[in-house]
Amino acid sequence: MTVPLCRLASLVLACQAFLAAQPADDTQLKQVILFGRHGVRTPNSPNSVLNNFSVQPFPVFPDVPGYPIPTDNQPSILTNNGAANETLLGGYFRLWLTQEGLLTGNDAADAANVYFRADGAPLITGTAQAFAAGLLPAATVTVNSILPLTSDALFDPIDAGVALLNQQMAAAAVNGRLGANPQALTSAYSAELSLIRSVLFDYPAGQTPAPAAPAGKLDVTAVPISVTAGIPALPVNLGGLETVATAIDPFVMEYADGLPASQVAWGQLTADGISQVFRVYDRLLDLEFRTPYLARVQSSNLASHIVRSLVQASTGSAMTGTLGNPSSKVIALIGSNTNIEGFAGLFHLDWLLPGYQADVAAPGGILRFELRQSQSTGEYIVRISYVAQTMDQLRNRTALTLAAPPPSAPVFIPGCSLPNATLDCPLAKFVAIANQVIDPHSADLMN
Repeated sequence: MTVPLCRLASLVLACQAFLAAQPADDTQLKQVILFGRHGVRTPNSPNSVLNNFSVQPFPVFPDVPGYPIPTDNQPSILTNNGAANETLLGGYFRLWLTQEGLLTGNDAADAANVYFRADGAPLITGTAQAFAAGLLPAATVTVNSILPLTSDALFDPIDAGVALLNQQMAAAAVNGRLGANPQALTSAYSAELSLIRSVLFDYPAGQTPAPAAPAGKLDVTAVPISVTAGIPALPVNLGGLETVATAIDPFVMEYADGLPASQVAWGQLTADGISQVFRVYDRLLDLEFRTPYLARVQSSNLASHIVRSLVQASTGSAMTGTLGNPSSKVIALIGSNTNIEGFAGLFHLDWLLPGYQADVAAPGGILRFELRQSQSTGEYIVRISYVAQTMDQLRNRTALTLAAPPPSAPVFIPGCSLPNATLDCPLAKFVAIANQVIDPHSADLMN
């Protein structure tokens, strides 16, 4: 046997020993918090704006006849297919939670132990209602939310006055991540920007030289990228990067909603191609919401409520600053991708699912927090995973079962997770880490 083979054999034996040493999972699920993004929606911008960026008109979503034109006061809405996918996802979690013993199958009785909270926009409350229709189909579920156009401190603590953002500090924090040269992003993402331009202006990808921008059309890839103070909802203005994101925003939704292939980026992008160009969009979200200073200000209140809810369930004693009550076995919390990205940035969480780029908060995707108790030691642990339907499951509205589930990935909690297959984190240690990362000045015990 050669030396390299000896080393390989030793490595295999070591791995086998490690796997053999993994203890059996003797934990029992006590509570689950499902922190999800809204489902498939209509575009964020009206076609009258989008058509300025392309030579071909953007399609209209056919399953939402007469859907309102997005404006600041009338945002995008959940599509009919998006609602159907949320109900399928809720049905999957119904099966899983029944298997785990948190639901009994008696919807009326189970509803008393289920708490729903959603941001107040119709898109998000609609998502929560559709998810509830799959989770508890025979029950009437109350979705707790603050009226639209009113800031909910859980999801938007800056506008609600719970958190105070220093906009100059926010811009400096983002600019520092870019080496004070945000325009360098154009070279870092040159392949994606070239592909985006070719799709919008309808010429073959890789054509050299690239044609000039058509008359009357804005070349979004040529808008300078800069870092300036923004608004509370988007605290840092990244100039051209935001313009690009606006132009490509419909592509994921076109595919996931099931529009004909000829209408998905005008037939020029497959699911893989959409994933590639969305690396630019993902970078925007990373800078806006995962940057440490921004994550700390924007996500501390939401994180505080999630952590305190887990503690409340473990003790059985009511606490302030929580979601639901000590008897809430299932908490469904529905917000936007920005909320999920901000929370992930606060705790430095990462995940990767098939068909998506790293750390993407997919339409309808869920960060799942499981509070489990060891039956041998009594210790409580937190187990986090990310669950989301694939792009094709969304597009085809694929039925989900325990045998054919949506993909999921265990999530490592830095400084906390154990080296087991599910990356468990002792609850006490999770609370200690939360106390380190949460800004007490950006969280309260009421809202």
